[in-house]
Amino acid sequence: MSVTGMAAPLAVKKPARAWYAQLWVQVIAAMVIGILVGHFYPQLGTKMQPLGDAFIKAIRMLIAPIIFCTVVHGIAKMADMAKVGRVAIKALIYFEILTTIALILGLVMVNLWQPGAGMNVDLSTVDTTSIKGYLAQTEKTDTVSFLMNIIPNTFIGAFAEGHVLQVLFISVLCGFGLIWMGPRAKPVVDLTETVSQMLFQVVGIVMWAAPLGAFGAIAFTVGKFGAGSLISLGNLLISFYVTCLIFVFGVLGPIAYFCGFSIFKLIRYIREELLIVFATTSSETVLPRMLVKMTKAGCEESVVGLVIPTGYSFNLDGTCLYLATAAVFLAQATNTHLDISHQIGLLLILLLTSKGAAGIAGAAFVVLAATLASSGTIPVASVALILGIHRLMSEGLTPTNLIGNAVATIAIAKWENALDEDRLKRVLDGEDVDAQPVRAA
Repeated sequence: MSVTGMAAPLAVKKPARAWYAQLWVQVIAAMVIGILVGHFYPQLGTKMQPLGDAFIKAIRMLIAPIIFCTVVHGIAKMADMAKVGRVAIKALIYFEILTTIALILGLVMVNLWQPGAGMNVDLSTVDTTSIKGYLAQTEKTDTVSFLMNIIPNTFIGAFAEGHVLQVLFISVLCGFGLIWMGPRAKPVVDLTETVSQMLFQVVGIVMWAAPLGAFGAIAFTVGKFGAGSLISLGNLLISFYVTCLIFVFGVLGPIAYFCGFSIFKLIRYIREELLIVFATTSSETVLPRMLVKMTKAGCEESVVGLVIPTGYSFNLDGTCLYLATAAVFLAQATNTHLDISHQIGLLLILLLTSKGAAGIAGAAFVVLAATLASSGTIPVASVALILGIHRLMSEGLTPTNLIGNAVATIAIAKWENALDEDRLKRVLDGEDVDAQPVRAA
């Protein structure tokens, strides 16, 4: 079904908020203060970590029920199981193509830049005690375990443990069940919509603490990993951030252009979310807001409900750039020879292991260790070299993941003829439009 033919939402005038009352301004101010505290008072900065962690936990507790209500309601209102399957297949095809491009770009850039060349690291002098906890988790990242983990042990367990894919799996099944129930399902469908609206109101309340969370997270990062890490591995950080920018504007930018919108306007539209994930290094902190924003931007609710949560596991473009860059960097730093055949093999392994990055603490770092263990070429112990700057690299990969999923949602909605392009244009141009979600006609 198409959203075309619906009554166009009318622009509404809202009182302009003072510049200092806007969330993105408050988050930037909090980040600046956090940087200053972390730099001049590093011990105090490291003690601010609970502020960032508390904010992340507060958002995570809402993710599972929000995904459930959004997906169940979207599928039930769509009443078309074939379309659900079609959207899922298109999304997975898109995700696989984009993550492959990200891996190739990461490999090309790190080979050209060579940030690890000349380091000549002797691994016998590297302390690996700090990475033992991460290495213990590598056995959990194989493909079979990842696929089996999509099915929860119990219905309630998926919500208790907060695994996005498990909740999505249950949500799709429940949505199908409501479709088969027909008119009898209407009270349940209406209830899920009401509960969803309540949960988004709760998200709005929690987001008041976003500046405090950003302050705590950035103060901790600068206080613990600040100037020393930047100087010792600065070349790697610069090369990685440049690679992320090339991907966003050189790969996602053309996709956005062909879909009829500007990548720059999209970034402006989600600037608050980008600042929050940059500070907290967690994309989950803005998942609920992204569901709202992508729907408000003209994407059909059912498409948003499927693409965004799935993308959080399968469309990790920034994570793929990180994995490719870090793996080859470690080979360069330890003088490990990698010819073309080795790097193609590494690419194939990364295509599998990168999909297992969801639901694991320190996911990207764990997957990197698992990848090196699977390849058998680059010493696994070498990951200790980048543990100190992993969080700093995460400040590049998480915004890239977020932009990638935003572009994917719009692209797949357009591909599925489920995009109100006029609404998208006006929202990205900064107009205030009716915030009611776009539903199937």
